[in-house]
Amino acid sequence: MSSTAMPPSSKPQPAITTPMSGAPGDVPAVDSLAINTIRTLSMDAVQAAKSGHPGTPMALAPVAYELWQDVLRFDPANPRCPDRDRFVLSNGHASMLLYSLIHLSGTQRVGKDGRPTGEPSLRIDDLKAFRQLGSLCPGHPESHLTSGVETTTGPLGQGLATSVGMAMAQRWLAARYNRPNFDLYTWRVWSICGDGCMMEGISGEAASLAGHLRLSNLCWIYDNNRITIEGSTSLAYDDDVATRFLGYRWNVLRVADANDLDLLRRAYATARETTDRPTLIIVDSHIGYGAPTRQDTSAAHGEPLGDEEIIGTKRFYRWPEDQKFLVPAGVRERFNERLGARGAELTKSWNERFGAYAKAFPKEAEEIRRMEARELPDDWAADLPTFPADAKGMATRISNGKVLNALAKRLPWLIGGSADLAPSTKTLLGFDGAGSFQAATPGGRNLHFGIREHAMGAICNGLSLSHVRPYGSGFLIFSDYMKGSIRLSAVMELPVVYIFTHDSIGVGEDGPTHQPIEQLAALRAMPGVLVFRPSDANEMTECWRVIAPLTHETAVLALTRQDLPTLDRTVFAPASGVAKGGYVLRDAPKGKPDLIFIASGSEVSLCIAAADLLAAQGIGVRIVSMPCCELFNRQDRAYRDSVLPPSVRARVSVEMLSTFGWDRYVGIDGETIGMTTFGASAPLSAVMKHFGFDAASIAARAKAVVERVGSAGR
Repeated sequence: MSSTAMPPSSKPQPAITTPMSGAPGDVPAVDSLAINTIRTLSMDAVQAAKSGHPGTPMALAPVAYELWQDVLRFDPANPRCPDRDRFVLSNGHASMLLYSLIHLSGTQRVGKDGRPTGEPSLRIDDLKAFRQLGSLCPGHPESHLTSGVETTTGPLGQGLATSVGMAMAQRWLAARYNRPNFDLYTWRVWSICGDGCMMEGISGEAASLAGHLRLSNLCWIYDNNRITIEGSTSLAYDDDVATRFLGYRWNVLRVADANDLDLLRRAYATARETTDRPTLIIVDSHIGYGAPTRQDTSAAHGEPLGDEEIIGTKRFYRWPEDQKFLVPAGVRERFNERLGARGAELTKSWNERFGAYAKAFPKEAEEIRRMEARELPDDWAADLPTFPADAKGMATRISNGKVLNALAKRLPWLIGGSADLAPSTKTLLGFDGAGSFQAATPGGRNLHFGIREHAMGAICNGLSLSHVRPYGSGFLIFSDYMKGSIRLSAVMELPVVYIFTHDSIGVGEDGPTHQPIEQLAALRAMPGVLVFRPSDANEMTECWRVIAPLTHETAVLALTRQDLPTLDRTVFAPASGVAKGGYVLRDAPKGKPDLIFIASGSEVSLCIAAADLLAAQGIGVRIVSMPCCELFNRQDRAYRDSVLPPSVRARVSVEMLSTFGWDRYVGIDGETIGMTTFGASAPLSAVMKHFGFDAASIAARAKAVVERVGSAGR
């Protein structure tokens, strides 16, 4: 194929009989027709939307078609078959490539119960509504909206890292549940990516870990079209990608022509036959393939081609120039006779195997059923600890480790790890049989992500999309490194758990670089995320009582490095108040406070000490523990007013982080005590004293609020 091939000017011929222009001559006409259908649907949808990215679908239509038709183990009639191959479009801006495949393959819509509804996932009218409000074809693929989309992609590189999580999930599920003659989990993961994905650092993090773990069930297909939005990749990027991935211990293959189906078929076969490492297939393509003036230019990347350019392109494809959203006869049937037939056999085989497996291994089969349905074992909470009152207490990172281990024994598919910080975050599962996930021991439940926070978050998303229950841990300050992955957890409504320790200036000597200030406020601002900051060990247990049953929300735990007293719950309210997000921990005499303290985490015990000082001065104080603002905000007004009576206007919030967001609780007359600068490097006690986080300083500021508000405060 010539990279400068120009469209002929002859009158278009009937598309049904014409081979793909520029393709090898032995491509069956119906396959050429199907490939060009993908291309023209993509062009037409982007043009109708007046926005989008047509060039990549035009280039990669043969690559994706060959994968779906001859390789992918996927049943359009049952798109949630547990042993299906996963296809991830990491360069999510090329979403029309995926939407066209979903439509042409007849992929069915899945209901809330996870079962096919018998209705198409995407009708032709859905494609016509590309990028419109309420459309099932949003600008970038969203897995919670569109059946057949395995993961939400768009931020470049995220799909690649998520695919590593999916590949790890298959390895873990196979190690735990496969038995001789019962290979339940055999699926592979295929991901298409582009130059942008390769430039993003997250792809390097993920590729490095995948190579270390020898994930031979993983294949990335790299679209090497040498074009980005600004122009040629040579402006900013000239990596030797093949050598880079050889260094990651990947198998590297090259296909010199994206239109060569035979070369693609051979590359896919080699990837499947590789058993000791992941595979990268570098495919040379032409963005905007066939466009008269825009092929191989940035103009084909991120904007509609325009009517005249589309006419010229369709002429090049020998396609009816006046037809829009045309699906010729025979195209859908072609998908059905190959992908559909193979998929039907996949579902049939799975059902037969699992039926026999359930008789031979009923306990394991029940685990699988519950895991797939995101249901917990009946006895999941049986071993959750209750901690005795203790003035010294323990850090919440330590109590979390105890609760986590107790829960994990009862919840076999709870797995996770840290970004090389398990000794500090205390998230290692230490009971017999937990083990470490490594290439030779993929059934281990302790994951070692290395110092790769961004990839860790995306890998957790991939694990969760595979219905394993994952957690990832690190220092709260480094949540900044993985904010994009956490955000996608929330967008996809995934019950991933992020465990962050060293949650305030209480980190002490490590100083401002390691002392979080604004991080918790940013996480609280994220829709779909529940942020928990428990004040003692028993609140820690209650946090997990809320978190474990979650099915569609992401959870964040912010935990202390320093010890906190374990409160005497015969004196203070039960920690079960965590379920409502905020509760009255201790009230003023006769329930008539002059002042309300509102705090979370380590500052609750500070408020107790400050309240005792104020009580000696005749000021009655209500102490409200607020471990989860999001849950408190969901309560009805009657409950919220019972905790924070509108008549009590003297209110003080205390948190050793940014004060952002606390004004909604303290009101216009109250005061927020928190951090308005970065921290400092010094021992814990010195840092807290310096910034005014001691009982006497807090009591003095609170007393000033009471005096300022005066009698109007009650």
